[in-house]
Amino acid sequence: MLGISLFAVMGTLLFYIYFMAKSYPRQELSAVFALSFFVYNFDNDTMSAPYMLAPMAELSHRPLRELIETFSGPGLSGCSEYFTEMISAGAFIAGGPFESWYADNGPCPRKIVYQIVGSDPSHLARAASLLDQNECLGIDINMGCSAPAIARTGAGVRWMADIGKAGEMIALARKGVKRRLSVKLRLSTGYALPEGEDEFVYLVRFCRRLEEAGVELITLHPRTGREKFHRTARWDYVSALRKELRIPVAGNGDIADAAGFLARASSGVCDAVMVGRAAVKQPWIFAQARQMEAAGLGAAPLGTGESVAQSGEVFTKMNINIEETGLLFLDLLAKYQPPEFHLSRAQRFFGYFCDNLKWGNYVKTLLNRETELSGIGRAWSGYFREGEE
Repeated sequence: MLGISLFAVMGTLLFYIYFMAKSYPRQELSAVFALSFFVYNFDNDTMSAPYMLAPMAELSHRPLRELIETFSGPGLSGCSEYFTEMISAGAFIAGGPFESWYADNGPCPRKIVYQIVGSDPSHLARAASLLDQNECLGIDINMGCSAPAIARTGAGVRWMADIGKAGEMIALARKGVKRRLSVKLRLSTGYALPEGEDEFVYLVRFCRRLEEAGVELITLHPRTGREKFHRTARWDYVSALRKELRIPVAGNGDIADAAGFLARASSGVCDAVMVGRAAVKQPWIFAQARQMEAAGLGAAPLGTGESVAQSGEVFTKMNINIEETGLLFLDLLAKYQPPEFHLSRAQRFFGYFCDNLKWGNYVKTLLNRETELSGIGRAWSGYFREGEE
């Protein structure tokens, strides 16, 4: 009877959305996307904002996703959406030697969002169309990367310099994408705006153009392209932008632990919350935040530094073995990435994960001296055998 009732409720909701979409076309995408959030969270026994893993170069790959999933269990939804590290649209359509690794959608294909980057509209549209044929949740176009090597080509955050051009590119990409199409961006390029226009006014105009062209979700990293990580993320802009758009808005920036993650997710300022570097340092952050939420702990402050495991135990009954977690990551890296990626990905991961240790900087130095994955594993375990004192 319960199953029949649920189907009846969902059927009614779907009919309502269809009716609204026919009557109010501009609200169609927003309504459908909002329903997908509702269904996902209802199915996982929670109604908080979805939790997303940010796209990070050399980090947002299958080994990290596999590691994050190991902390999920019965009743724990963990991460809702996994954004991949940015995929070069030009290299992907040219059939580069490593593109299949970037396009790996394991272990949770239905949670995968492929992020693509490029400056050529036709390349972006073609890559989006090809990736859309894989099992995934959606396609995301990078309009936020401010790395000089990306921005100087006209890609990443440089798309934000021209509203018309960006809108045309999105409209072209939309034609070949049946799944959700999203964009991740910043407040602005950080350079002077046309005729001295206010930064937020320009941002709203830019996002409304993307919305009109077919974007169904916008993730805002509330810093400019020139600020990088030098200024505190301005989450008030996330809330303000959300009020100006019909489509959902996700927020990203300055989330340091599960307590901060949960605080943002339950604040009501955004429709979803994205975390990046903190999820590399603490791959258990998604599961921990979910457990805190389920226990009704709200945004209780966690400990810092060496107390991370103890904090997890107090608030969520999670016991984290740092050594074993690091070794598991190395095993996953060897299994799911090509040998050419092993060293760079391992050193990049431990550059954040070592921050869980008392002598983290010392361990980073040891690991960065190694030239093979096996050497990194020996150096990592050696630190724990010697003892942290």
